[in-house]
Amino acid sequence: MNFDFTEEQVMLRDSVARFVQDDYDFDTRRRIAGSDEAMSRDNWRIFAELGWLSIPFAEEHGGFGGNAVDTMVVMEQLGKGLVLEPYFATVVLFGGLLQRGGSAAQLEHYLPQIIGGECLGAFAYLERQSRYELADVKTTATRMDGGYRLDGEKVVVFNGASADQLIVSARTSGAQSDEGGISLFLVPADAPGVERLDYRLMDGQRVANIVFSGVELAADALVGELDKGYELMQALVLEANVALAAEAVGIMELLNAKTVEYTKTRKQFGVAIGSFQALQHRMVDTFMAYEQTKSLLYRAVCAMTDDNEDAVTAIHALKVMVDRAGKLVFGEAIQMHGGMGLTDELDIGHYAKRLMMINTTFGNGDYHQEKFNALRYQQ
Repeated sequence: MNFDFTEEQVMLRDSVARFVQDDYDFDTRRRIAGSDEAMSRDNWRIFAELGWLSIPFAEEHGGFGGNAVDTMVVMEQLGKGLVLEPYFATVVLFGGLLQRGGSAAQLEHYLPQIIGGECLGAFAYLERQSRYELADVKTTATRMDGGYRLDGEKVVVFNGASADQLIVSARTSGAQSDEGGISLFLVPADAPGVERLDYRLMDGQRVANIVFSGVELAADALVGELDKGYELMQALVLEANVALAAEAVGIMELLNAKTVEYTKTRKQFGVAIGSFQALQHRMVDTFMAYEQTKSLLYRAVCAMTDDNEDAVTAIHALKVMVDRAGKLVFGEAIQMHGGMGLTDELDIGHYAKRLMMINTTFGNGDYHQEKFNALRYQQ
């Protein structure tokens, strides 16, 4: 199987890598994390100018027309820089849902704005009781006067604090946990009845809990078909998990490199600790964990782009591997850096925190192990 990137993908990878190396060092990242929005609007405009925001969107809307491989290339490099700008929330989640289910008018209006960096988006799907189950939805959208009335609450909305537009999952029929009866709606973040409470997660990004109290929506706010939003969400989350895995792979690669470099310079008993055979064995283990995760990432991406029937199984396996390998890699990195690895001044702990957040987004390793086992049993 050929894993070589195309010339365009190599150029894209190098473009993101140069930005991270030249303009997004750890001190810059800490400064951005400490700002009110925990993102840089100037950087977002640069992303738009460089064409990164256009990657997954169709050419007819001004996009690059890329696929999962192109998104993987971008996310892996963004992971190496712990980039806080909401590429995942706006382009992968919000834009991905629009591209999958948006009406012609919605696509024509919003995709060029996303590509141009003028519209920040968020996907509000998680509720207090739902944990990892997309179908567990209490938020309701009730028909009224040719439109809908939206009531409920969403929590931990990525980029919810800065978003201009939201896509919100709401129940339009059925019981609380039914897969049928869920619809998606496009909601302006400043609409009357929308109240946001923003806060920081441990990885530095700002998220929001959002309450919808009698928010009035026109009929054309519906994204996709009525009562069939679950299928759109399920397809999106598969792509999102691959994108997050690519980010995790980028982080693991950098953590391994930083740890190896540190063991070459840190001395104990008059010699570099990297000369100790026990530590060498542990570094080989973390390197193998990274390589196995990277291989499984490529396997999942190929299955997605080729529409293989086992793509879902491969993605569940990938999430399990990201969980296990990520814990090993960041755990060993912290151990080998000693107490310094946990300090706020060193980037090692920040990479570890981001890996932990990735592991809990759209299901942790145990959750995906259960899903994987269920699919294998059916086969």
